[in-house]
Amino acid sequence: MSKVLLINGSPKANGCTATALEEMIKTFHEEGVETELVHVGNKDIRGCVACGYCMEHGKCVVDDLVNEVAPKFAEADGIVIGSPVYYSSPNGTLLSFLDRLFYSAGQRVSHMKVGASVVSCRRGGNTATFDVLNKYFTISSMPVASSTYWNQVHGFTAEDAKKDLEGLQTMRNLARNMTFMIKAIADAKDKYGAPELERGNFTSFCDGK
Repeated sequence: MSKVLLINGSPKANGCTATALEEMIKTFHEEGVETELVHVGNKDIRGCVACGYCMEHGKCVVDDLVNEVAPKFAEADGIVIGSPVYYSSPNGTLLSFLDRLFYSAGQRVSHMKVGASVVSCRRGGNTATFDVLNKYFTISSMPVASSTYWNQVHGFTAEDAKKDLEGLQTMRNLARNMTFMIKAIADAKDKYGAPELERGNFTSFCDGK
């Protein structure tokens, strides 16, 4: 059975972001996809310090939720990252978590997993936040799932978000599209194998020229 890991980057366990993710979870279950939801936004998570420990040991030097979630990320076929909008950007706690998770896990974990980001906002800053979250996927060899509109819901409270019928529809379509992509990629891997990753070249210009 396929599995999707969902990350709630909001400090509120039952707010607007959770409402969007729960709509996706219901659809995933209807499609026969297993899910696991991890609440990140209410945790105390420090940012990456670029120490290089993970390069040698395969995990972050700070042994917290990042190292707990990394094996879940490795086992999942896809990941959904949800966040509210803070000054036209994702929640800072979530960004610290994602920086360390994606850097310590590396493309050996993320390669060809399907990624999707979900944003909740009252009015503005949604597309800028959406763009930030999607960059974690596009630098990690991850196909990005899309929907029938940008993956967002509007509202100041969970009850508001439940009234955003188009937003909830977008979440359901996103879950279905993501399910299709996961199944298609699994089928292609069985038939053709995973794409080769080249990592030999590293542009640094350390000679100053």
